[in-house]
Amino acid sequence: MKLKIPPVVVFALFALLMWVVARHVSFIDFRSLYLAVACLMVGVCVAFAGVVAFRRARTTLNPHRVENSTALVASGIYAFTRNPMYLGLAIMLVGWAFWQGELLTLLGVVGFMVYITYFQIRPEEQVLKAKFGKSFDEYCHRTRRWL
Repeated sequence: MKLKIPPVVVFALFALLMWVVARHVSFIDFRSLYLAVACLMVGVCVAFAGVVAFRRARTTLNPHRVENSTALVASGIYAFTRNPMYLGLAIMLVGWAFWQGELLTLLGVVGFMVYITYFQIRPEEQVLKAKFGKSFDEYCHRTRRWL
């Protein structure tokens, strides 16, 4: 399962699961259009900042070809989070949870983050550690995985 399912597909599957939960469970209603839109906008900006940083460094954006990385990007948004593209997707899912209005849908955000951490981020980090060695270790020491 590691590095097999594209992160955007995982995102879409968790969004679908959250929609199903919101349609069939009534626990606590916390719908907020304003928070939904705000989270969506913040998530898009965070993810886009990660894409821009990779483009500037002229390194691969393909999460299934991490071995093709040509640079360790540690500046810009990457000084605050090692995974801004995945963080952006998680923030967008928080917005989706506010849009759905069902508190239990937030479990989908947690599920997404756990899945991406174990099946995408950790395998990526193994490749980056092998490729960039001590520089990657130092980067990991000063910058958190998510926030």
